[in-house]
Amino acid sequence: MIALVTVAGFAFVPIKLALREIPPFMLAALRFFFAAFPALLFVRPPAFRWRDIAAYGIAIGLLQFGLLFFAIQIGMPAGLSSLVIQVQVFFTIGLAVLLSGDRMTRANVLGAAIAVVGMVVLGAYKFIEGLTGSLVGFLLVIVAGFFWAVGNMIIKRAGAGRDVSMFGMVVWSSLFPVLPLLAVSWMFEGGPAAWVAAAHASWFAWGCVLFLASAATLFAWGAWNYLLRRYATALVSPFALLIPITGLGSGALFIGEYLAPMQWLGVVLVLAGLVVNVYGGRR
Repeated sequence: MIALVTVAGFAFVPIKLALREIPPFMLAALRFFFAAFPALLFVRPPAFRWRDIAAYGIAIGLLQFGLLFFAIQIGMPAGLSSLVIQVQVFFTIGLAVLLSGDRMTRANVLGAAIAVVGMVVLGAYKFIEGLTGSLVGFLLVIVAGFFWAVGNMIIKRAGAGRDVSMFGMVVWSSLFPVLPLLAVSWMFEGGPAAWVAAAHASWFAWGCVLFLASAATLFAWGAWNYLLRRYATALVSPFALLIPITGLGSGALFIGEYLAPMQWLGVVLVLAGLVVNVYGGRR
């Protein structure tokens, strides 16, 4: 588990570094292409309906990571992105209430309220800076978190009562966002220019791509889904709190991303909201 959250948090660093050479939607397409191939030649499709596999792939690959990569490319710090995208926790709870009839606890409401205050503080700092790409990126990461929650709901509803291979789900769902991401890249990243950029990228950038495809996608996402199915959610979910910690630490250590005091206040509030959401119901 410690290896999982370390990889998941650190993965925001190679995203930032690879984006220096490869446009965001092309990078996302390459990530999921290499997550699907050649693994799908050796991994059986999961026992899901194909439309659910496709929907999950589009929600996570195209909409979550496509928007996340674009947000980081236009100025959103990698480490801060690893924190902000954790709003998916509260989006997931909200969607579960609306679509599955789940009930919100007091801890859910209080945790969400504290986290929202933290997000407002972070957003206010970006607004004070001016309407920059970083502010737009901040909002896009929140939207990416929403689509992560959509993916969670697809898994929850499609996999209810089934014993399925979640690793197979990660592999086969990675196939579906590739062509849409390539189409978006062609339309918005200069047509063949994105292909040229990828073809002429350094070995270091390609190493980042392969890390994202193998370690961050096949290992981290596959292991996370496996653990959620094998163990109680209450046992596994607290470790998600370590992802933004390792993400912020990796951003500071490897690419020199440091936060202003006002941003740290927002970070503390968001983390506090996540802690209350996870642990508040036990008290």
